[in-house]
Amino acid sequence: MANKSRAEYYRKRRETIGQFSVPLSREKLNALTEKLNEQNKTKTQWLNEKVDEELGQQK
Repeated sequence: MANKSRAEYYRKRRETIGQFSVPLSREKLNALTEKLNEQNKTKTQWLNEKVDEELGQQK
């Protein structure tokens, strides 16, 4: 029963959440991660802010 529930959860999640992945040099990724840690932000939070800015939907 738990496996069915888990499968259903991920099925519904894929309907609303997409994946965005790009290759990035390790040096840049480490620098970005360090900067975001200083700002107490996750990569997801940061990317959502940048996408909102690009789309003109900044809060």
